[in-house]
Amino acid sequence: MQLNHNDILQLKSKGLLVKDLEDQIGNFINGFPYLQIFKPAKVGDGILKLTEKEIQLYQKIYEKTKVDVIKFVPASGAATRMFSFLFEFFEKAETKYNSINEIYDIDVIKFFKHIDKFAFYNELKSKLESKNLNINDLLKEGHYKAILNILLFKTGLNYNELPKGVLKFHVENNQVKSAIEEHLIEGALYAISKNKKIKIHFTISPEHVSLFQNLINEVKPSYEKKFQVKYEITFSQQKSSTDIVAVDLNNELFRNSDGSLFFRPGGHGALIENLNDLDSDYIFIKNIDNVVPDRLKDEAVIYKKALAGILISYKEKINKYIEILTESEFYISDLKDVGQFIKDELCFIPGDEIDELSNEFLALYYLKILNRPIRVCGMVKNEGEPGGGPFWVKHSDGSLDLQIVETSQIDQTNADQLKILKKSTHFNPVDIVIYIKNYKNQKFDLLQYRDPETGFISIKTKDGRKLKAQELPGLWNGAMANWNTIFVEVPISTFNPVKTVNDLLRPEHQ
Repeated sequence: MQLNHNDILQLKSKGLLVKDLEDQIGNFINGFPYLQIFKPAKVGDGILKLTEKEIQLYQKIYEKTKVDVIKFVPASGAATRMFSFLFEFFEKAETKYNSINEIYDIDVIKFFKHIDKFAFYNELKSKLESKNLNINDLLKEGHYKAILNILLFKTGLNYNELPKGVLKFHVENNQVKSAIEEHLIEGALYAISKNKKIKIHFTISPEHVSLFQNLINEVKPSYEKKFQVKYEITFSQQKSSTDIVAVDLNNELFRNSDGSLFFRPGGHGALIENLNDLDSDYIFIKNIDNVVPDRLKDEAVIYKKALAGILISYKEKINKYIEILTESEFYISDLKDVGQFIKDELCFIPGDEIDELSNEFLALYYLKILNRPIRVCGMVKNEGEPGGGPFWVKHSDGSLDLQIVETSQIDQTNADQLKILKKSTHFNPVDIVIYIKNYKNQKFDLLQYRDPETGFISIKTKDGRKLKAQELPGLWNGAMANWNTIFVEVPISTFNPVKTVNDLLRPEHQ
């Protein structure tokens, strides 16, 4: 690897060392091993299914426990993927169509047939009128490209480059609401800290800071008045030190036309650094696009509180067992109870090596397992939606534990692994509550609990040249691999992501 003076300066500007670059190149050369899934996590075998009575119990536990709460919302990136099928249509579309049936893309047809049902319809209509265009006439005359020109690009609303958070998602009681506003409302329903303060942290791209700030400043006063609360909104950006250099197909450094090194963002796994910078008792994690109108929020709120109640309950149990293990003397029966709790409730099965440990070292082993960050993750029955799934994973030391595994982490050329994958019953909707302090109420360094071998490599293209791109261990995958994990079944009604603009036509978003 040949580096010049400018390369060193470029690394320094990103907060990276030459050693960091060498490690990144090493990952390209060596690749990342597949995870070995042992069996899918299912209800009764790694996934808790709550009764109505338990839901009420855990909800009350959360409501009665006065804790500091932050709502963490990954919201970086533009909405480009939402409109990708419309952009592709625009690129090859005719100026005028005699009939909508001349369009062969069913998604494009669906979009135009129901365009008046989108929350942004009136804004689009007004923008067209400002340019002396009538949306009804354009639709009737087949000028679909003219409509998209105003919707997607800078000459109009520029929706193709705006972040999802500021897009108009819902209309309810004649009020048009963005994804950001839905999160502000959710926060008031389940994430209130002391003094009626609601803390929400958005991770955003640097170019979107003013868009977020302006919208929040515009709507925040009305929601503070409505819910009688005070919002504390903070932002952070993905750190440049988490960027990863690209290489060509021969693992040689990929350079820009000016000779500089080409870096790419490290993926959402980079956000573990942003999460690590927060200081709170409990943190709710939910993606920016997984929101619903008010009429459907009740069930989501109930389960959010229940997940938090479960977390509080487990934290208390864990701290009780840690207290036993840190006493000067403990009974062998106590050690057995701790071991049983770790196996049965934390779903961590130690490898055979512990059979050789003395009681003293076994206590230290158990203490290390107990004293880790905790996450409670909602899991939805798999009904064909994409997303990582819950599995029991076997590690090199023979231990088994629960992990959220993406299909890319599984060797699908292995018949046995493929058979286990196909038996999976649930997937991860990114509905997570976490506790990031130890039994002494000191913050964990979350970066110490990642599995660095769970990164991902893919082939991309830049300027017509192929390159290899690398992503860090995913935020709820490898970045949280060494956490204590509890999976809980949640209803499908709590999962309503907007991956394409047509998802906003689903009944849940209307």
